[in-house]
Amino acid sequence: MNKLEMISALKKEANISKSEAAKIVQIFFDSMADALAREERIEIRGLCSFFIKNYKSYTGRNPKTGDKVQIHPKKLPFFKCGKELRERVNK
Repeated sequence: MNKLEMISALKKEANISKSEAAKIVQIFFDSMADALAREERIEIRGLCSFFIKNYKSYTGRNPKTGDKVQIHPKKLPFFKCGKELRERVNK
């Protein structure tokens, strides 16, 4: 399912206009992105959680040349599946 399909499903289920559904979906995604940017954990009970994982700086290797390269510290978003979703997928 992509964003457009999600908008269509919301429009049909909630019996609202496509523009209203699009606005709701956009607000939802923007709120999630803003929370992750503030390094807040997002937890949707029974579905999933999102959190930021911090990585320290380390020495890597360029795969083409084999030269050592210093990798800077970084932050990446992570998704963790909830128990109910996992059970639903594994039926």
